[in-house]
Amino acid sequence: MTASDFPKTAIEQPTHRLIPSRFPPISAFEDVASADDLAAVLELEGWTNDRLVAERAARLPRAEWVYGRPNASVVMASFLHTPPTGLRFSGGALGAWYGALSVETCIAEVSHHLRREMLRSGADRFVTTYRAYTARIDGAGYVDTRGMAENRPDLYARADYAAPQAFGEAIRAEGGDGILYDSLRHRGGVNVCAYRPSKIQEVTQAGHLELTVRTEGKIVARRLA
Repeated sequence: MTASDFPKTAIEQPTHRLIPSRFPPISAFEDVASADDLAAVLELEGWTNDRLVAERAARLPRAEWVYGRPNASVVMASFLHTPPTGLRFSGGALGAWYGALSVETCIAEVSHHLRREMLRSGADRFVTTYRAYTARIDGAGYVDTRGMAENRPDLYARADYAAPQAFGEAIRAEGGDGILYDSLRHRGGVNVCAYRPSKIQEVTQAGHLELTVRTEGKIVARRLA
């Protein structure tokens, strides 16, 4: 079963994304008026000093660069700053915009990864703050893999991302908008991986969340003023 066998859909409701507050947004991109100006800003801000970031910027078509609108830097950062090993549906060569259809799913997802870090470090309690964003995701070409965990278990592997990365990058290469998939961390939750920065619209900061995570037990999320 290949990507062409899955239905494609639009994302008709607002999506949510959490970003660690320790990574402050860079506002220079909001005032840029052209792609040439953005290239200069990237260099000025030091984003392209990192070889990986420079390579990713070169791979992202200029027609997809986001600038001149609120929170443009937040969108661009998701594509240019990504782990070298990649994430579930995106390799390390170029990032993607990951979000969820509910903030509760976002909390479950980030808390899962925090717990993994805590187990490695030996901590049993961790408190951290995230900036919450909402966004409208345009386009109707999102490959819908919801409900397919049994038929395509490789796409829903909990640790080995080789198969889902290959699946996702093939969709990106063919011009697809992204992927909708079930959350493995939040029962009933739905995640989205979006490949087109230009289709990530109306990105709005929705406040800050303080997360208290323990290796066992409930996750406590508290909205900050």
